This record gives sequence, structure tokens and C-alpha cells, in this order.
Amino acid sequence: MISTGWDGTVGLIALDRHERRNALDLEHCRGLAAAVAEQVEQGARALVLTGEGSTFCAGADLDGVYGDEFRDALYTALRSVLDAPVPVLAAINGPAVGAGAQLSLAADLRVAGPEAYFAVPTARNGLAVDPWTVRRLSLLAGGGPARALLLAGERLAATTAHERGLVDRIGSHADAVSWAREIAELAPLSLRYAKLALNSLDTEVPDADLERAYDACWASEDAAEASRARAERRAPRFHGR
Repeated sequence: MISTGWDGTVGLIALDRHERRNALDLEHCRGLAAAVAEQVEQGARALVLTGEGSTFCAGADLDGVYGDEFRDALYTALRSVLDAPVPVLAAINGPAVGAGAQLSLAADLRVAGPEAYFAVPTARNGLAVDPWTVRRLSLLAGGGPARALLLAGERLAATTAHERGLVDRIGSHADAVSWAREIAELAPLSLRYAKLALNSLDTEVPDADLERAYDACWASEDAAEASRARAERRAPRFHGR
């Protein structure tokens, strides 16, 4: 199942499939996409995604991985995280393997426990990840680690991933939620534009969308609120307008 909850304006989503180490099947891919959409619709200002137990996500459930229907559902789920108009933090509490590694890459920020690691063992099972995954992994972790993961089937430990830039912070789920609470206080339109602009480095984002998001920041009530808050020596209260 996909578990959801709230911490203030932070939406909490967890893969909860202990018997399969949170491996993704068709049902859970669809459930994840639905959970992201639902929490955004309900006003989440940030999302934290994790796995229950000691594994973030062991990858795709190999019993169904070879079907086109599963593959479409997986990439729809990844795209839901990538395209969410709010920051998504992955709290990587354990191994992130294959589709689990892809899910962590789709998030905007990654907080990993010291016992976590990343692996993309496609060469061990005759499969492949899409070009976006290769670009994203290379952009975040660097060309060397990306090649070691994809060509040599190696694991990348959380501490090494942190040194390389793939992991933003070493910490727990609670640390990820705390960070998300801080982010949720920032200007939503500014965050949305920044996410679009950053995603445009490895994902096709129409120039018109970037321009609209950029202009919306400068014309927003939140920009005026920030100016008032500076004059009044108080913290701004942003509403995404």
C-alpha cells in the first residue's frame, strides 16, 4: 500500500510493502502517482517520500517488470514526482535499487541514512533505464559514479553519494521532514519556478512555461508581502499568489 499523512503543510508519502522490500508493482506505481496528485491538490507546500521499514525501495517487482503496462506506470509515477509543483524530498532510509534509485533521482532533494546505498543493476538483469535517468544520475552524482553504477553494477554508499552531490544531507526521516517544514515556509511561486528551471537541465521544459513561471514570481502578491515584511522587520507569510 501507499501510506500518506501530514506534518503541517508537508505531505508525507511512504511505500509500505514490507514483504517485498517496498518493490514497485503496477498497483504501487499507480498508487504513488495518485498520492502525489492528491496531496498537491490538498495544498501540500512540500512532500517527503520514503519507504517503510529498512528499505527505501528495492526496485521493480521483477514478477511484472517486463510488461509495457508496468513500464508506463513506473514512468508515470516518476514523472508525477518530477512534475509536482512543490519540492519533493526523498528520505532514503535504506537501499534504493533500480526503480528505487530512479525514484530518488526524481525527487528534488535527497536525505539519506548512513546505511542507505544506491544501485542500478540493469546490466545484471538484461534491462535498461531511460536516457533521462542516465542524464539525471550523471548531473547529480557525476560521470564517474554514474558509469560505475550503470556499467559496472556497483553500489554507491550514502556517504560517498553525499560527497559526490547525489545526496544533499545525511540524516533520518525526521531530519527530512524538518527540512521540508522549513522549505514549506518559502515562497511557493519562487520554488515552482526554480524547480522548473532546474529540471530543464535534464528534462524538456517548454520555454513558455519557464517564462510564465518567472513572470508570475515578479508580479506576485508574495513578492509584495516580502517587501512589506522587510520594512516591518518580520518574517513574510507567503500564500502562493
